[in-house]
Amino acid sequence: MSEPPEPPAESPEQDPAPDPLALARRVADSYRDGPAARPVARRRPPPSPRRGAREDPVPLTDVLGDLVRAEGWEVRLSEQRVFSDWAAIVGPEVAEHTTVTELTDAVLHVRTDSTAWATQLRLLAPRLVARLNEELGHGTVVRIEVTGPRAPSWKRGSRSVRGGRGPRDTYG
Repeated sequence: MSEPPEPPAESPEQDPAPDPLALARRVADSYRDGPAARPVARRRPPPSPRRGAREDPVPLTDVLGDLVRAEGWEVRLSEQRVFSDWAAIVGPEVAEHTTVTELTDAVLHVRTDSTAWATQLRLLAPRLVARLNEELGHGTVVRIEVTGPRAPSWKRGSRSVRGGRGPRDTYG
C-alpha cells in the first residue's frame, strides 16, 4: 500500500489550523500495519490459592459433607429425614395410612387416616421410636404423639341438638 501524500508544509507566518481528522488518520494507519506489528499481551488469570495445578479432584459428597459439618447442619438434616424417609423407616403399609406433621423438641407428631390406625400406631410407638433413633441418630425422637382424623363438627347443621352431647363417636 502506498502512503497518502503529505500535505504541503505551511509557512511559519500562517497560524497552523489543527486538523480535526489527524487522530483518526493516525489510528487508521496503525491498523493498516496489521496485528503482527502490535502484539497483544494476553493475560492469564492468577492461579486460585485453594487449588494448585496438580491437585487431585475431590468427590462432591466429601465437599458437601465438610460444608454440613462446618455449618452445624447435621442434626437438622437428620431430623428432616423423618419426613423424607418415613415410608422406608416404618414400612409402606403404615406409611400409607399415616402422615408426619411435625417434629418439635424430639416429639414426632403423626396424623392417621382412621381411629383404628391411630390406636395401632400408639401400640407400635415404642418400637417406632427405637427404629427412628436407630436410623436417624440417638435422641432424635423421644416420643410419638398420634392423632386420628379430624372429627366433623356437630355444633351446627341439621344433626345438632341444643344442649346435647353429640354422637360420642371415637374420633381419635
